[in-house]
Amino acid sequence: MEIAGYAGAFFMGLSLGLIGSGGSILTVPILVYLFSIDALLAITYSLFVVGLTSLVGAVARASSGYIHWPTTLAFGIPSVISVFLSRSYLLPLIPNTIFNSDGFTLTRSVFLLLSFAVLMLVASFSMIRGQSEHADEEVLSSPRTQSLYSILIGISVGSITGILGAGGGFLIIPALVLKAKLPMRQAVGTSLIIIATNSLMGFWRDYELHELINWRFLLYFSTIAIVGILTGSALSRQISGDKLKPIFGYFVLTMGFYIIVKELFLS
Repeated sequence: MEIAGYAGAFFMGLSLGLIGSGGSILTVPILVYLFSIDALLAITYSLFVVGLTSLVGAVARASSGYIHWPTTLAFGIPSVISVFLSRSYLLPLIPNTIFNSDGFTLTRSVFLLLSFAVLMLVASFSMIRGQSEHADEEVLSSPRTQSLYSILIGISVGSITGILGAGGGFLIIPALVLKAKLPMRQAVGTSLIIIATNSLMGFWRDYELHELINWRFLLYFSTIAIVGILTGSALSRQISGDKLKPIFGYFVLTMGFYIIVKELFLS
């Protein structure tokens, strides 16, 4: 199981390097089901792994000019604020036992995993449908409308990262390509820096859980994920990540259904 888990870490990084999204939503299931880490702590682990891995990937792409900094700020500032607020005030509102009836107990850990599974289903549909870098969608009517759109997407992504530990790249990439009109490679690099900032902010906010962390394991896992993202970043020069999204989307779809079935019927 550990070998499969470390292989999953590489695959997660590879996905982030190739398509700028998707890989981060695999981190929590890998940690929970292959390394038997509690869901709440797994989210904290995920924030560190995804944040560090995305940061390395972003630095690699920045040297090639694949980060659009004005767009990064427009999406990133409301997003990182949302991460801090959601982990500080929304997550503590979820009780340890949410529902208990007829032998079924919905704990906070199970609730987070089921919410994560729903997120995986939504993300998978976005990947399967696909977004071409040449897509011609309606142009936002004014700079003010575009700014409002950036703020709303930033808040949504920050909330997802803050509560579930996922980077939200499946929301960021379409927004950057279709609304900000960035080329796909620049959208991926910009997405990575936003994901890195959000995730590391969320991890820093979890300072009260840091004493529970197995740092040796976390660094091993992160190192393998970093090798994956560097490999993916190198391959992205020859392989179109856009073409790989549907394949990865079906995999994420299958994993999402597996989590729902396991937590509701097999636990």
